[in-house]
Formats: sequence, structure tokens, C-alpha cells
Amino acid sequence: MQLTIAMFRTGILGYGGGPSVIPLIRHDAVTRYAWLSDDEFGETLAIANALPGPIATKMAAYLGYKLKGTRGAVISVLAHILPSCIAMIVLLSAVNYLSGSKVVAGMIAAVSPVIAVMLGLMAYEFAQKAFKGLGAIIGVVSLLLALLLLEVLQLHPAVVILLFLGYGTVHYRLLAKKHKGGTP
Repeated sequence: MQLTIAMFRTGILGYGGGPSVIPLIRHDAVTRYAWLSDDEFGETLAIANALPGPIATKMAAYLGYKLKGTRGAVISVLAHILPSCIAMIVLLSAVNYLSGSKVVAGMIAAVSPVIAVMLGLMAYEFAQKAFKGLGAIIGVVSLLLALLLLEVLQLHPAVVILLFLGYGTVHYRLLAKKHKGGTP
């Protein structure tokens, strides 16, 4: 029941697409209900970002599957998408009618900075974890490399994510060997 309520809430409150819903899902999954650790959420988010499709729906499906199996995944996704789909259909005529309204434009303008702050906070927290896990030098180099690949070379984000997932796999395997007493 908690899963259904959490996914219903993220489906209703999420505004601005999948990436803006991730902080809400993270709050429920990590903080409120402790279904996942912060590290597991970060790893799941990284893998979900590498896969095609809406990120919030993939996260809802993962949480549902982890907690209740296939049935949980189906219920979680439905709880996440149906309320907003129904609300969009019902409110479409009102949005068309009010699209020129200054009040509606003001509401949208007021919500946009909140979403930006939520995404920025989540990025900051993930950066802290990366610096803690990788060290400051590798963390800064990774950040600069990602900016170079995305902004200068204009590689597709999926390619950059796959490159970093590959690096992460090698990095953690080397760390595992080192901690077992072997030399990498």
C-alpha cells in the first residue's frame, strides 16, 4: 500500500517531466520508507538513465519489482502514470481555455525555479558521493570530462553514460581486487 501511495503521489506531484520527479521518488524510496540506500538509488538511477524510455516510469517499475515482484512493478507503474494521464485528459480543455492567462503563466514561472533547485540539490548530493567514493581529483576530472564530452564534443548523453558506466565497472573491480589483498 505504501508503494502505491508513494507512486501515486509522485505521479500527481511531478511537474516538468521524468527528471523533475526523481527527487520525489528518491525522497520516498530512500528517506521516507527506506526501501533503498542512497547508493543503491544512485546506481539504479544511473542504470535507468542508460536505458531507453521515461526515467520516472523505469524507477517506479524497479521499486515495484524490488518490493513486490512483477505484480508490484505493474501496480507501481500504473499508480505512477494513471492519475496524471487522467488529470491531463480532464484538464486539457481548461488549459486550452486558460493558456493565455497571466495567472497561469505566473504559476508556471513560479514552479520552474523550484524544479531547478531540486535538481541542483540532487546533483550536488550525487557529486558529494562521487567525490567521497572516487576522491576529489578523479571526481573533478570526471566532471570536466563529462562536460567536455557533452558540451564541446556534443556526444549523445547515452554514450557518455555508457562510457562512465564502463569506467565505474572497471574502477570498482580494481578496488575489489585491492581490498581482497591482490594488486590490481
